[in-house]
Amino acid sequence: MGLGLLLNLVQVTLDYFDARRSMEDEIRALMEISHSPASQIAYNIDIRLAEELLDGLLKHPAIIDARIVDPEGLVLAEASQNPFESRYRLLSDALFGPDRYFTDDLRVPQLTDIPLGRLALTIDTYHYGLRFLQRSGYTLLSGFLKSLVLSIALLFIFYFVLTRPIMNVINALGRVRAETPEKVRLPVPYKHREDEIGLMVGIINDHLDTIDSSLARLRLAESAMKNYSSQLEHEVEDRTREISEKNQALLRSNQALIRAKEDAVRKARSRASFLANMSHEIRTPLNGVLGMLNLALEGELEPAQRNRLEIAVTAGQSLLSLLNDILDISKVEAGKLGLENIPFNLRNLIEECATLHGEQARRKRIDLVVDIDPELAEVYRGDPTRTRQVINNLLNNAIKFTDTGSVRIRATQMGGNLRIDVMDTGIGMSREGLHRIFSPFSQADSDTTRLYGGTGLGLTLCRQLVERMHGQILVDSEERLGTHFTVVLPLPEDKQDQGPPREQSLPPELAGYTVALTLAAQHPHRLPIENQLRAWGLRVREQVPAGEPGMVIADADAPPPETATPLHGCRTILVDRFASARETGDTCLLLMPLRRDDLYRCLLVAAGLERPAPEPPRNSDQPAASTRKLRLLLVEDNQVNQIVASSILRKLGHDVDLAENGKRALNALTNAHYDMVLMDCQMPVMDGYEATRHIRANPDWQNLPVIAVTANVMQGDREDCLAAGMNDYITKPYNKNELRSVIERWTPAVVQAD
Repeated sequence: MGLGLLLNLVQVTLDYFDARRSMEDEIRALMEISHSPASQIAYNIDIRLAEELLDGLLKHPAIIDARIVDPEGLVLAEASQNPFESRYRLLSDALFGPDRYFTDDLRVPQLTDIPLGRLALTIDTYHYGLRFLQRSGYTLLSGFLKSLVLSIALLFIFYFVLTRPIMNVINALGRVRAETPEKVRLPVPYKHREDEIGLMVGIINDHLDTIDSSLARLRLAESAMKNYSSQLEHEVEDRTREISEKNQALLRSNQALIRAKEDAVRKARSRASFLANMSHEIRTPLNGVLGMLNLALEGELEPAQRNRLEIAVTAGQSLLSLLNDILDISKVEAGKLGLENIPFNLRNLIEECATLHGEQARRKRIDLVVDIDPELAEVYRGDPTRTRQVINNLLNNAIKFTDTGSVRIRATQMGGNLRIDVMDTGIGMSREGLHRIFSPFSQADSDTTRLYGGTGLGLTLCRQLVERMHGQILVDSEERLGTHFTVVLPLPEDKQDQGPPREQSLPPELAGYTVALTLAAQHPHRLPIENQLRAWGLRVREQVPAGEPGMVIADADAPPPETATPLHGCRTILVDRFASARETGDTCLLLMPLRRDDLYRCLLVAAGLERPAPEPPRNSDQPAASTRKLRLLLVEDNQVNQIVASSILRKLGHDVDLAENGKRALNALTNAHYDMVLMDCQMPVMDGYEATRHIRANPDWQNLPVIAVTANVMQGDREDCLAAGMNDYITKPYNKNELRSVIERWTPAVVQAD
């Protein structure tokens, strides 16, 4: 029924557009008929005939106004009548508009180029709208009746053909009981055996057959399940009894584990306490030994005596290094090694480590090459002390086991990680030795220990420190072909750094310079020097073109080529691998291993933008110009350490008073004024912690700097000193540079307190 209505609406729409077109065509035809007499009337200006023509046009039911107008717009004749009023007019006007206006220009065939005026007609669209509305109403009414009759007929057909058979099937399904669905089969409706309804009933009966067989199997399974259930109950009882017995055994095992854990914790605490005491007891006499040896070396000695004392100092420092390695490994294994997370300059750290081992490499006549990617970030966040420890151990190992060739340290950025490679051309290791290399007190083989010495703790500590920093250390080696260590550390860049250092970019005055790099292609230091020069934007050539500003970088150990010609105005930078050359007025020495700031300085000197740096004074025992003479109180119970520390402090230009324990230190502070206190921690009568708390409790000593000087180096010792009120912390053995540094660091505070 709805479809019929929709079709009727489509027919009405088409009739609407046909009615509009018929209205246009009819009026145009009427104007064409009236064109010739109206043109003759306008040509002859016959008013009477014009009125007759217009009255005739008004006979048409749709025309409500007709007029003939001359070319000047004056009306020759007109006739009009009122539009027809009806209650259906609003609907007609909405569809066709209230009226339409038509015009036709008048001309006679003989004078086509002379305008005679125009015929204007205004029609009332209601005449056409009314006819359209009558046709539409008839169409809709007849369509509705046809659809109604058709729908009723279809309902009867569908009822007898489809609905009644399906209802019979539904009623039969309703009589099926859930308890016995297999005993019912649906009858096929009459005359529907071959159509879709018969097919549907057949499928339902097939499903009922399937249900029947499934129920039979289910009943068999239920009977089997009853048999299994009794067996399962017996098995559950047996398993429950076994689980109960195992739980009791597990409970006894847990209790044994708890006792073992408590015993391990007690042993770990005892071990930590033993290590702390051992560290203190070993460092205290070692401090006296090294201090006395250093004091003896500062006096006038014969060469043989000085040599023996230097050997003794070296042995003492090796013993101190071994003690530090043992303590660090113990801290890592006990989980007590804390890591800092502070910004530090990685490039400076690597260059400082290489410079520290440079003299060792020069003595063996091997090249220590620093190859740092120029694009490497300047500042990272992490623990600089532990990173330095790893690099120093790897460099020391590489130089120790290399007799010819070179040792190269390379630093690059790999994704979000820092990669450090240490490669050497030394003795290498066998495949079996690679498996033992990271084990404590182990080396690649017994011959290595016999020929080169060492404890085998350095690489063990490296691996533990790298893993503690969530990194990875790898090694690859072949016998007599060298060793390659790779360290990958997840150190993030520090984006909050104050700004790039001066050496990251050259001044504008060097922008047009050309550098003649005459180092041989196989020179071990050529590649890092060339990479850094190109990173600064300098042109690197084999020689400086004539007329251009430039400089020459040459090998200090190689004679100049015979074909070389001096360039006017070009100064030479000599790459000194083994500290064998001397700097002159025309040359600037660049000592290897490479440091970026040294290369930067040499470029400025060679370009005449900076004078050579003056050589530092030899006498380092004099106090710094910025440090005034201070009165210090040294609180130390060991007499040897008193002699060592007081001698170093007096050589630094300060006055020193001694106190054997914390109680005497408090008495000394009461009787005299001191600028700073150097406080030992473990002393009889009153230790340094309690003495410092008494000092901080006195308002007169609130701003007095108290520096902890102790042999306690275990995890938490520094925090204990700071928590007691001490300002700073240094460890024994006494070191002149560390003492000078800490005194200079706290001298400004002393001046303000005065």
